[in-house]
Amino acid sequence: MCDQTPFNYEQALKKIKDKFHFDFIALALVQSAELRYVLKWEHVLGNKSDRYRRIVLQSGKGIAGNVFKTGKPFLVENVEREIGKTDLFNYPILGAESLTSFGAIPLYKENRVKGVLLVAFRDDQEVTPDLFEQFKNEAIPTFSPYYHLEMVEE
Repeated sequence: MCDQTPFNYEQALKKIKDKFHFDFIALALVQSAELRYVLKWEHVLGNKSDRYRRIVLQSGKGIAGNVFKTGKPFLVENVEREIGKTDLFNYPILGAESLTSFGAIPLYKENRVKGVLLVAFRDDQEVTPDLFEQFKNEAIPTFSPYYHLEMVEE
């Protein structure tokens, strides 16, 4: 089966960003096997600089690498309290964009994680568990033409 029209990532990201008033939203896509499944932040809204373009993560490294490796959502309500300044180097997008609270979910295609969707705030707002659930519920219909949010049982 061939997709008729390409998926509009920017439109999907904008819809979620506008609905929840996130300061930052980004989608990291998994590169090919020849590139050893590295992840790069490909589509971003609300960025302060272009430093995110230089971030390349491997499985298990950074937010995207962690979600890619585990296939599970990752929520940090307060970066300073839960990660701390000494461990920030392991999450380069946090420092590059001054993010203080975030949630990330895997996007599956053909039963493999193909992308990681990150939403975040700066300053005093927090991605709470309730807000994270609302975001995930919005992401399902928004990304379902191209991705699904769980591995599908065969």
